[in-house]
Amino acid sequence: MTPPETGGSPHPARLPVEVRRSARRKRTVSADIRDGVLRVSIPGHFSPSQERQWVERMVERMSAKYLEPPAHDDDAAVAALQRRARALARQYLGGRGVPSTIGWVTNQNTRWASATPAHRSVRLSHRLQGMPEWVVDYVILHEMAHLIEPSHNAVFWDLLTAYPHTETAKAFLDGAAFAAQRNLAGAPGEI
Repeated sequence: MTPPETGGSPHPARLPVEVRRSARRKRTVSADIRDGVLRVSIPGHFSPSQERQWVERMVERMSAKYLEPPAHDDDAAVAALQRRARALARQYLGGRGVPSTIGWVTNQNTRWASATPAHRSVRLSHRLQGMPEWVVDYVILHEMAHLIEPSHNAVFWDLLTAYPHTETAKAFLDGAAFAAQRNLAGAPGEI
């Protein structure tokens, strides 16, 4: 067991880190926060460089998940997304499917976005930020189509046929999800 780190960090909310080595643990690495300490459990056979690499990775993951405050959309960002959604609805959905609310969220780590037809709301994962506009437009259209047709049936997919980048955007997102699942560059998620 390695004692908790106490060195400085650019992240103001960083917790002390305790590394636990286990002879029984063969491949997996896990982390949890207990009593104000971030505990990282690693296989006993890891080299010092593997330990550093995995501790760094787990500190980053846990900080993003638990310690960093969620980003809040400002009024200008919300208004821009609402305008974008209305324009996409006019161009590709005959003006239908415009959400009452649309915004970026930081708590969607396994989906690219979600929609709630009953509230006419759309939530976009912050992991989409920085992706090509045509991919984000597809995700917005996909979620707006759910406001019209909740299930992934033929009617739903017919709504998206007018958007020329549907198949390419789906492939792009599948590639990003594939990369993320293997700890390669990319962002996790599914629609």
